[in-house]
Parts: sequence; C-alpha cells; structure tokens
Amino acid sequence: MSNYENLPPQEIENTSFQIIRSELSHRLDPEQEPIILRCIHTSADFDYQDSLYFSEGVIEKALTAFQGGANLITDTQMALAGINKRAAKELGLSLHCFVADPELATKAKELGVTRSKLAVEKGLSLPEPQILVIGNAPTALLHLADLIAKGQADPALVIGVPVGFVNVLEAKAAIMEQPVPQIVNRGRKGGSNIAAAIVNALMYQLVER
Repeated sequence: MSNYENLPPQEIENTSFQIIRSELSHRLDPEQEPIILRCIHTSADFDYQDSLYFSEGVIEKALTAFQGGANLITDTQMALAGINKRAAKELGLSLHCFVADPELATKAKELGVTRSKLAVEKGLSLPEPQILVIGNAPTALLHLADLIAKGQADPALVIGVPVGFVNVLEAKAAIMEQPVPQIVNRGRKGGSNIAAAIVNALMYQLVER
C-alpha cells in the first residue's frame, strides 16, 4: 500500500512538488520555479526544467497583466477548461476561446485558413490588456508573431506552447523573435494542459489557493 494513498488532494499536490524538487537536475531560477514545477507536475516530464523560455522581466509583467483585468484568449476549449475559474474571477480576468465560433468557422472555410488564425484576430479585437494562450495551434502563434512584427498587435503576455510536428518549431522561433513578454516552450512539446498549467501557476502567485 502506498504511503500516499489516503492523502487529501492538496497534500497529494504538495507531495508531488516535493518529489519533483528532489529529482531536479539543477537549481531553478526562483521567479521561474513555480511555472516550471507546475509544468512538470502536469506532464511528469522533466524536460521542462530546461526547455521553457522566459523573456526578460516576463514574470513581473505577466503578474501585472493578470492584475489588470485582462482579456485572456486561448486557442482551445481544452486550455480554457484547465484554467482555474475561481482564481481568474478573483483577478478580474475575462476568459475567451473563439475557435468554436460558428461564424468564424464559416469564414475560415471560405478563406481557406485555419479557425485558430481567425480566432487570434478576434481575440486581438478585444480591449487591452490581452493575454494570448496558445497550446495547440502553431498557425495561431505564427499569425500572432506576424501581426506583432507588423505593429498590429501588442499583447501584454504570450504563452506559446503548441505541441506537434508541423510548423511548431517555426512558430516558436517566430514568436521568440518578437519584443513582447512571453513564455515559450522550445521544441515540439507543449499542449493545452501545459498552457493552462502556466496560467494557473501565475495566478496562484496572486490569489490564495
């Protein structure tokens, strides 16, 4: 029988974090540690201790954005579902996912583009500050990088962790070239669960669990 079998949920999470800390290959930057630990906790993948990229000053800028009643736009319903709604409400965040919008789907088909690409544009039409959370669609991240480069978008924070094989590396490289606050996972790994984990890790620094 496991020593952890009868632990309550929060104790299970705390114990998981203790195990992760004991198995890390090196010390983490204290500002980045909560995000990295939660990504590993979510995925059981220790690669995140080295693969996550944090732009200069991004943690402070991200926390400021989260406290500013931002519009947070995800590229999937799964990422949206994984975000702690109580914490988001306490911070005054407005959560959005437009990828399932029927009108947007029709327009995407007419134009021959992905719904994710148009969903980014719709999200950027919302009032600033805007937080873009992309865990699945590299086309969305590529388009966002292009809009930023053209001066047509200026998000307060980009979380760019799409997973996959097609356009994923290119999309991450493109966004990392842009001068916006960002947290990006290098390589092919990522996903909606990792995107939500990063959002939650940031929010948990501002609200009581």
